[in-house]
Amino acid sequence: MTFDTPNGTRGARQPGRNRLEQWGNHRMVESIRRKGAKRGDKLVIVTIGKKTGVERMTPVRWFPGEGGTRLIVASASGAPRNPSWYYNLAAHPDRVRIEFAGQRIEVTPEQLHGAERDRAWRQIAAQASGFAKYERITDRQIPVIRLTPRAR
Repeated sequence: MTFDTPNGTRGARQPGRNRLEQWGNHRMVESIRRKGAKRGDKLVIVTIGKKTGVERMTPVRWFPGEGGTRLIVASASGAPRNPSWYYNLAAHPDRVRIEFAGQRIEVTPEQLHGAERDRAWRQIAAQASGFAKYERITDRQIPVIRLTPRAR
């Protein structure tokens, strides 16, 4: 289980940096946690901060994976750097959960590599063309993460 995608050198502006975006993300997190998303395609990933040790909540879009898993994408809207939550997953993979519509599910994250990543990426890009655009904007390979529910 390696989280080894290096940052790139070009891309879009890193999202979530200004107060308005932070406020919007906070509102979205609370809504998804309580009611879920209208289309059911978003969840809140809860991680532990790599540097701070503080719980962090981030809304992300998910895609169905094999065997009841969920796939998420560390796109950062095509920014040159991976999102902070990617590093939090890597630092504390045993303390990750997802939340949506009143549910809390402990998960194990795993970054996909090689042909498995390529298959998942094609599926994601076919369902959400914006992700294909992000890959064209940046020079880093955008990580695809599989979230597998942990047995209780």
